[in-house]
Amino acid sequence: MTNLLGPDPTLLPERPEAQAASDGGTDPGKIVRAYPDFSEAWALLAERALQAGDPVAAYAYARTGYHRGLDQLRRAGWKGFGPVPWRHRPNQGFLRALAALARAADEIGEAEEYERCSKFLVDSDPQAPAALGLG
Repeated sequence: MTNLLGPDPTLLPERPEAQAASDGGTDPGKIVRAYPDFSEAWALLAERALQAGDPVAAYAYARTGYHRGLDQLRRAGWKGFGPVPWRHRPNQGFLRALAALARAADEIGEAEEYERCSKFLVDSDPQAPAALGLG
């Protein structure tokens, strides 16, 4: 029997130390040095670069966080499609990196990447864009 509703949501594992550092206001650069695979810190660096008007740096930070998140999603059983719910805190770093990658791509004129990332974000969780102030 197959699941007619599609694959189960992918939930990344908790990262209590890294999440606490992020919640505590630790500089994201320090978090990346301690936890280089923590997508949320890369997303924070990307968001900071976007706010500072540096979409090229934001693109690089966001792409790193995005790829680190993809690696973790695959290890968690994700097959390249299916829900990645925003409500699950460990998923938020990946989704934030994906959203920052879309914004940075848009700012540097990479329309195809913007569209791909925007669609991927909605496909992952239709509530994510609104949670990130994008919709």
